[in-house]
Amino acid sequence: MWETFISYFTINPETGMVDLTWPVVIALIAAGFMVGIINTIAGSGTAITYSLFMMLGLPASVANGTIRFGVIMQTFAASATFYKGGKLSVKKGFILSIPVILGTVLGALIASNINQEVFEKVLGVVMLFMLVFIFYDPKKWLQEQLEKTLNRVSWQQYLLFFAVGLYGGFIHIGVGIFLLAVLVLNAGYDLVKANALKVFIVFLYSPFALAVFMLNNQVDYKLGLISAIGNVFGGIVASRMALNKGAGFVRWFLVIVIILFSIKLFLF
Repeated sequence: MWETFISYFTINPETGMVDLTWPVVIALIAAGFMVGIINTIAGSGTAITYSLFMMLGLPASVANGTIRFGVIMQTFAASATFYKGGKLSVKKGFILSIPVILGTVLGALIASNINQEVFEKVLGVVMLFMLVFIFYDPKKWLQEQLEKTLNRVSWQQYLLFFAVGLYGGFIHIGVGIFLLAVLVLNAGYDLVKANALKVFIVFLYSPFALAVFMLNNQVDYKLGLISAIGNVFGGIVASRMALNKGAGFVRWFLVIVIILFSIKLFLF
């Protein structure tokens, strides 16, 4: 049975791509669903569709552009769910998205000029270092620091969000975790409200990154849109889980994702 399934992923020698059979379509939607759940609650889930797109024959640069379709769809669906649940501050999201968008455009433009292998190793170290902060003072991840959330956005925060946008435009994988860290540790939000802001900010900046890749002909529209179907449902399910289970659940989900993603970066 497994051998039969793998046979559907045979590369067509004429196109260099896998033909869109039903098993391939199902795999794309299923992968998108898993990505929608992981990205909404934590981050780094895009590595799943990124890898699948490359297995289906897309060059790395095109896979990097194509994943943006699913990102836009899942964050739109999740943002709507968080907003209905009363956890999303739309005004603050728009304000914080400004430096992120500026960083995103620059990051997407320079994406092809950076040694990705070295960058991923550095990312792995940063991810593991982040675990120290999660366990060192867990209250910061679980309880909202109201005095911080009511403050005006400082220039230091603008720089932090610009840096996150720069990375998000470059590769996107893992950007959700960095956004969560800044929103919780610096801006003072609890994990559920930070998640709501995170997905909304990603929704606002992703079209700009997608536009850059589209202008450079680095997008496969068919694969991206099919995968995005799963992203939408994954985003809805995950946002409801976050609303119902609270910050404690989100924290442990985040820890597991960081550990697994770091292992992948170092060993694969």
